[in-house]
Amino acid sequence: MSIIQDFDLGSLDTLLRSFTERPQALHLDTQLPVVMQSLQRDHLDLLPLPGQGHTLQRWQTLARVAGCDLALAKLYEGHTDALAILAECGASHWVGPGIWGVWAAEPPDARTRIIERDGERVILEGRKAWCSGALQIDNALVTAWDADEQPQLVAIELSHPSQRIIAEGWQAVGMATTTSVLLEFDRSPAVAIGSPGQYLSRPGFWQGGGGIAACWFGAAEALADYLREHCRKPRPDPHAEAHLGAVDAALCGARATLRDCAAWIDEHPDSNAELPVRRARAQVEQAVNQVIEHVGRALGATPYCHNSHFARLSADLPVFLRQSHAERDLAALGRQLAQFPAGAWQL
Repeated sequence: MSIIQDFDLGSLDTLLRSFTERPQALHLDTQLPVVMQSLQRDHLDLLPLPGQGHTLQRWQTLARVAGCDLALAKLYEGHTDALAILAECGASHWVGPGIWGVWAAEPPDARTRIIERDGERVILEGRKAWCSGALQIDNALVTAWDADEQPQLVAIELSHPSQRIIAEGWQAVGMATTTSVLLEFDRSPAVAIGSPGQYLSRPGFWQGGGGIAACWFGAAEALADYLREHCRKPRPDPHAEAHLGAVDAALCGARATLRDCAAWIDEHPDSNAELPVRRARAQVEQAVNQVIEHVGRALGATPYCHNSHFARLSADLPVFLRQSHAERDLAALGRQLAQFPAGAWQL
């Protein structure tokens, strides 16, 4: 075979670019709503409310579900968070059959506005981004903006024909089956929940943020268990044992922080939990990243390729973890801590 002297790199780049940019097929897991309905039927979605003395039990349940499947955890956490919000806002009477979600992301290019009010009945226009599970759930709590530029929480039914779901932009591989889509409103009816601004000002806002960290922790714990099982084999593996030691140090620190945070919330149910929750989320995020790194290096490619549970968690967890805003969250934590006096970290 002769070597082509004038090899056309431009044609190669064009072909590869076309292949690279091919769209990801939309993938719906039909089992997710089935499992959610089973959890509801057995009342396993009725978790203790945060700040009522059993916050740790609530977080332990979220962690357990996340260790099973993070797409399921995404739906379950959103549903149970919605039930807690409705209770906190004195609106539990709106809870009925069906799966709930909470969509409160506010990117600059997608905003939902209230254009009419008639008591608690409102009419919506605009768009809402990052609507996780919109193809699989029934109702959602959504942040919308009124004429006074106050965020108002509203409840919507996903089946209403005035709403349009745009799913083509969802190109995820990790967390693919959650299908976070764009929702468009065209004079869509909704119900105002609570008062304007209450969604952000209520104590449960930051208390709920701790529940997300519990999900991160539960998934990392499940991955770590694969490494622990590997190290139980009769033949010693010093390198894997060293990785397991590092994983244990990371998880034990994160677990202690979550437990302390849950206890603080139960002791101060009406206080602003922003600082303890920000600390817990930062600690858990760091620990989870360490677990992902150490477990992968210790076990190699085999579980990624031959264990469906391990492979799903490993693909989903880095995406789910990006509910943290990384350095932006750390900077917000740093601004709070800068106001503390000397000796704030003393043992």
